[in-house]
Amino acid sequence: MNKLIFCGLVLACLAVSSLALKAADCEVCFAVVEKFAAGLTSDEKKDVKVIENKFRTFCKTSKGKENRFCYYLGGLEESATGILSEMSKPLSWSTPVDKVCEKLKKKDNQICDLRYEKSIDVRTVDLKKLKVRDLKKILSDWDETCEDCIEKGDFIKRIEVLKPKYVKQDL
Repeated sequence: MNKLIFCGLVLACLAVSSLALKAADCEVCFAVVEKFAAGLTSDEKKDVKVIENKFRTFCKTSKGKENRFCYYLGGLEESATGILSEMSKPLSWSTPVDKVCEKLKKKDNQICDLRYEKSIDVRTVDLKKLKVRDLKKILSDWDETCEDCIEKGDFIKRIEVLKPKYVKQDL
């Protein structure tokens, strides 16, 4: 009976650890929070109000997806909402970045929808290793569509057909 309970606990622990938020699932949040926290002194990290003020200053120079992240948190003057305390309090408690982003995601799911733009070299990349989202981005960058595409293989075939038109081969 004890072995059965032990096995159940091990499986439960494995399930919980696999549910933890990964950097790839919330890349902008991880990058911004890590970059911001790295710029704080140990004294600044202890005070929630200082963290919030420093974040607002940090956001003034942000661009692109990082600026959008600041907007969602309330770090910009034009932000419609503010959940800045959901980041500043955990940071003041030395909470790891993955847990901070997990908490932010629970408050606003859009935070983890932010993705950095990837530049994909279609000449050298193995299309089979890309996600469907990336394959769609390639087609979108080319102003092409794939109306009949349902599976990943369909997108790959469409890109291979269009490749000669958009990709210049080096000789």
